[in-house]
Amino acid sequence: MTRTRIDAVLRAAKHAAISYYRLTGKPLGITGEIGEVMAAQALKLKLAPPRTPGYDAKDRKGRRLQIKARCIPRNRRIGYQRIGTIQLNHAWDAVVLVLLDERFELREIYEAPRRTVRAMLTKTKSKARKRGALAVSEFIRAAQRIR
Repeated sequence: MTRTRIDAVLRAAKHAAISYYRLTGKPLGITGEIGEVMAAQALKLKLAPPRTPGYDAKDRKGRRLQIKARCIPRNRRIGYQRIGTIQLNHAWDAVVLVLLDERFELREIYEAPRRTVRAMLTKTKSKARKRGALAVSEFIRAAQRIR
């Protein structure tokens, strides 16, 4: 699929998600897919085939990256929103967090290496952490902003 076609599909998907949210007050559930494509374009990543265990893309160095995305309106604080499950039992090298605004436009991108993420997930016996869940704000504090 060409970049032009992907961009057209993404525009339509964003429009549908925004309209759906306005009508229902609920998210459409495509933030992760949009975030993956936005990260791949911004960071020049090669997306992995669908359902590849452990990672979503590789960078130019061959590092395997898990990509997580959250939609956070510009006029709201990050608060205690959580990022999707991070599984330590799969092979990956870093986690990339893509923050999108209410129009699904790129706000910021953060990256944390596996050792940092592992340390965050294993430092307490929290049930949420055992499930691989981290707060967005906690991830940002430990990660490096890369865009």
